[in-house]
Amino acid sequence: MYNLIATLRVLPESPEVNLESLEKSIGEQIPSHMELHSVEREPIAFGLVALMVTVLTTDDDKGDVTPVEEGIQALKDVSQVEVVDVRRTLG
Repeated sequence: MYNLIATLRVLPESPEVNLESLEKSIGEQIPSHMELHSVEREPIAFGLVALMVTVLTTDDDKGDVTPVEEGIQALKDVSQVEVVDVRRTLG
């Protein structure tokens, strides 16, 4: 059972990046012991759209989403990855 939620902001290299393709590539970077919960789009400026990636994980990782962050950062169309939130689930 997952009991931690982490949100990462992913900035593409440019507004011309195919976001559907990038979302698929991000999904492939999630380790098997974690789950991709959602990907939302957040307009930034001048046509640039950030992807807000929400990942579910367990206490075993102690909130460490570094493998996800590094995997996404290694993608060719990604400019920047930032962990913006890590919190426990209720229940």
